[in-house]
Amino acid sequence: MRIREKREKLYRRRMRVRAKVKGTNKVPRLSVYRSLKHIYAQIINDEKGVTLISASDREADGDIKIRKKSKGKKQTESNQSSRGLILAFAVGKLVAEKALKKKIERVVFDRGGRVYHGQIKAVAEGARAGGLKF
Repeated sequence: MRIREKREKLYRRRMRVRAKVKGTNKVPRLSVYRSLKHIYAQIINDEKGVTLISASDREADGDIKIRKKSKGKKQTESNQSSRGLILAFAVGKLVAEKALKKKIERVVFDRGGRVYHGQIKAVAEGARAGGLKF
């Protein structure tokens, strides 16, 4: 029962954000989705209902070098979370690079009902560092 309540609350927050944030032809929406293992970002034109650009940590993983756990040392939660932040930042930069190639410079940010903190914030900072304005 607890999991269903959490899911319903996330859905309500997502819809509340989505009601205020609309992607247009000139200024599309940068939507971020975070699952338990991966993070995804899409740039969407809501007027046409079309995804213009997408990126994920699976694509960005090959672009960056992350130090693997060394011999005999256990990988701690802080190491795992910092790896997630690095990947999220890389996803933001990757989506920004793809957007600039398609001449998209301005977007509106859709955090998908999640708190603007951690990986969600890292994607936004990566996109800003890559050249997107929002």
